[in-house]
Amino acid sequence: MALFLGHALDCGRAVRQSQGMEKLTTDVAIIGAGPAGLFAVFECGMLKMSCVLIDALGETGGQCAALYPEKPIYDIPAHPGIEASELIARLEQQIAPFAPQRLLGRRVEKLHGSQGAFTLTTDAGDEIAAKAVIVAAGAGAFGPNRPPLEGLPAYEATGAVQYYVKRREALRGKRVVIAGGGDSAVDWALALNGIAESIHVIHRRPKFRAAPESAAQLDAAAARGEIDMVIPYQLHALHGAAGVLEAVEVADLDGATRLIGADVLLPFFGLAMELGPLADWAFQLERNHVVVNPARMETTVPGIFGVGDIVTYPGKLKLILQGFAEGAVAAHAIHPIVYPDVALHFEYSTSKGVPA
Repeated sequence: MALFLGHALDCGRAVRQSQGMEKLTTDVAIIGAGPAGLFAVFECGMLKMSCVLIDALGETGGQCAALYPEKPIYDIPAHPGIEASELIARLEQQIAPFAPQRLLGRRVEKLHGSQGAFTLTTDAGDEIAAKAVIVAAGAGAFGPNRPPLEGLPAYEATGAVQYYVKRREALRGKRVVIAGGGDSAVDWALALNGIAESIHVIHRRPKFRAAPESAAQLDAAAARGEIDMVIPYQLHALHGAAGVLEAVEVADLDGATRLIGADVLLPFFGLAMELGPLADWAFQLERNHVVVNPARMETTVPGIFGVGDIVTYPGKLKLILQGFAEGAVAAHAIHPIVYPDVALHFEYSTSKGVPA
């Protein structure tokens, strides 16, 4: 998920990386420890290639861990519904036999060399020698688009304004105001229904940019009186003291205002995304995405591959399951780089099992 994110779990327990400078040698360096990066470890491991995972946060999981750990995901094969944090925990269990080295809390600053002999340097001074590189940096470095409201930092500091919901239970009994018109706003309004004391959804127009089924569920909840739709309005001001929120002031398109009693404001206005050092590297970019050849998932730089939301090619879908498939394609394309004198005979996992 996101550029050089991470959340290291070992059967559900956080594993912190040491803070000392490291010098590591590996077959494949994987930049980004979201779902696509984690599954790429598995695919490389099945081909007996070692990996180092590098990520800027202290835990793996990318956006699944950082933004919506309790949010259910419905399009993972064999899981009719699975919470994001549980998906990451299961991926960690899946790659555990391959014991990938981890550099978490690190940001890759430099990448130089060529196919078979790359060197990556982090902001902590770590050096990683790798024969190939997989960029699995999700959407790049991200942060929330903040509403232009006076006194906002004080409310952010106390948690009265939150951009990500880590635990639904933390909002039990709270008066919640949600602002936004996309999937996050709609999904969290539905997820918090029955948990929060009250839910007000603020949007500038009646139509939401969300999945039609979810939008229909929101309309139904509003019709039952469970959720109050505040339309067409937008955020205008926050009222409270010492970071304790008392009310959210909203304004309609004519400038008329109203107050909504609130304990927590959840503004969902999307993410501000940046590629960071990736933008200065030599491969081709298209609209802040890395261009790859889908037959190999290789970038325009030989030996550097890309998987997940960071890449683009004709027919690309930003789905976790497609990122998984891309990891398999990349691993098979990398094998001749790591083992140039070994013929790769395709085998199903049901035949060969998990290599020791």
